[in-house]
Amino acid sequence: MNSVFLKIKIIFTKLNRGILKVSDWMINGFKVALVFGVVLYAVGIGWVVFYADKVSLDEHTVLVMDLKGVLVEESPGGFKDKFIGELQGKANDTVRLRDLVMTLELAAQDKHIDKVLLKLDGFQGGGLVSLREAASALEKFKASGKQVVAWSSFYDQRQYYLAAHANQVLSHPMGGVLIEGFGRNRNYYKDALDKLGIKANLIRVGQFKSAGEPFVLNAPSQQALKAEAHVYDALWRLYTGGVEKARNLPVGSIDQNMGNLPEAFVNVKGNAAQLALDWKWLDGVQTLESLRETLMKEVGKDEDIQSFRQVGWKDYLVSEVKKVKGEHIAIVVAEGEIGDGRAPAGKIGGISTSERIRKATEDKDVKAIVLRVNSPGGSVFGSELIRDQLQIAKDKGKPVVVSMGNLAASGGYWISMASDVIIADPATISGSIGVFAMLPTGEGLMSKIGVNTGGYQTSWLAGAYDPRKDLDPRMQSLVQSSIENIYADFIGKVSQTRKIDLAQVDDLAQGRIWTGAQAVEHKLIDKLGSFSDAVEAARALVAQLDGAKSSDKELPFKYAGPKTSPFERFAQKFMGQFGWLADESMDIPAWRVISGHSGPDALLLNTLGQELAWLQMVIEKKQPFGAAAHCLCNVSP
Repeated sequence: MNSVFLKIKIIFTKLNRGILKVSDWMINGFKVALVFGVVLYAVGIGWVVFYADKVSLDEHTVLVMDLKGVLVEESPGGFKDKFIGELQGKANDTVRLRDLVMTLELAAQDKHIDKVLLKLDGFQGGGLVSLREAASALEKFKASGKQVVAWSSFYDQRQYYLAAHANQVLSHPMGGVLIEGFGRNRNYYKDALDKLGIKANLIRVGQFKSAGEPFVLNAPSQQALKAEAHVYDALWRLYTGGVEKARNLPVGSIDQNMGNLPEAFVNVKGNAAQLALDWKWLDGVQTLESLRETLMKEVGKDEDIQSFRQVGWKDYLVSEVKKVKGEHIAIVVAEGEIGDGRAPAGKIGGISTSERIRKATEDKDVKAIVLRVNSPGGSVFGSELIRDQLQIAKDKGKPVVVSMGNLAASGGYWISMASDVIIADPATISGSIGVFAMLPTGEGLMSKIGVNTGGYQTSWLAGAYDPRKDLDPRMQSLVQSSIENIYADFIGKVSQTRKIDLAQVDDLAQGRIWTGAQAVEHKLIDKLGSFSDAVEAARALVAQLDGAKSSDKELPFKYAGPKTSPFERFAQKFMGQFGWLADESMDIPAWRVISGHSGPDALLLNTLGQELAWLQMVIEKKQPFGAAAHCLCNVSP
């Protein structure tokens, strides 16, 4: 019996050893596989980052520019936000202006590119300055002798401004063009706040400083209407003039046609595409599938995709763009609301933006700084941090040029003052030199719901601003004095930097907005021009310092921003490979029903959310109150 148990023990021992050997082999194999996988992953990242972006083009290729989202200076959010958004299928599509311009510049010189297909179905437009610069890039591409074809199922006026600069403008047979004009309506909350028992307590300097009016009035003030009419009429002339010139239409024909729209629409029996053809806003109507067939006949067929020979614009840009090394001009983008601290792309942080300027100042390879401003303003303190850092750059001998985009008003103008040259587009909205503060109180609301408040303070100032109680007049006096001091500082800096008499600056300020063309007449900016003109101005200033002609030193420029890791570059390209593939395909899209907003309730909530989000920013200051240099301007056509 013992021998039997012994044999069983020996068998199980051997079996156990065998299992352990197999287990060790599997574990070691897994380790080897894991190491091998990591190596492959690293090699894959390196290949994607350094080699996978190379695009090989055949002759007679069409560059497909399928623009999705809003035209911006910087895509909003950080890498983490974008990556998570992509994984969740919630990507916020944007078109960076500089990417669009650079793509067209490269394609104009590329012998493989025959023409551009500008596909605008998903394009959500942008400010008029951005649209004008994009249109200018299209005109320069056309000047190379190549063609631009624009197509959309239906053009709104933002999309159409770009389309009008194409050689051929096409729409779906059920499409057309909708040009509406400029203007806006704002919500006014005074009655609602009164019913709730809330006071806004707006304190401001400047009779045209209308940013806080929606909370204290039931309708726009006469000053606000006058200022907006002065600007909107000028912008509308720039829009219609640009379209009429591009389409060879008689001057004033757009306004004339819009005035005759009801009768003309009846005459074509409600056919919007036919009306656009009659008015020469369109060159033809064609389905996307028919356009695909046309392009296959013109440039040839790519058998792999069973469509015409093509390349997506983002893939093409990644392939062709070259890195800038050595001496260069640093471009610092200041886009969005101005806050005090740090902010991701799409917003301006007083600390993060000033740090970017400081690094450019200390970099020996940076010979000049161009600040590209597209901002309605915001925090006075954040604005001053940025202005001061630019002044330091100037004091250290670095030329500083400001290029104003769609909007450089209030705080956006504040950060522009410490510069050698300010250049703006005729359609830029600037000025709004004024300051205000808002201290909302809800003493009426507290009374209505039967809640009382009280307590002991060692001084009146400890409870001077309590949102539950009526605003102490002494506190209001303090805030008013502070706001007036900041306004005096603001116009004083304008007077000093622009070399304008202080009394004259006060007349030009008062919170009033101006177009770029109007601002240059009042000497608030130096000259009219584009971003490219600002870069040329920076080159000229560098050349002056070097004692050489500007043409002798064509410095490249590079955007100053946070550095991306190899993994981030890999992930960005990975997202691009799979996201852009669908965007650039030429499959017929699902028909998009043309409608306004999803409903008046959605419009109200969206507008209210934007207004109150801004108001919350004002309220949530660490100080008892926050002074704001903000214009609440809306410049999107």
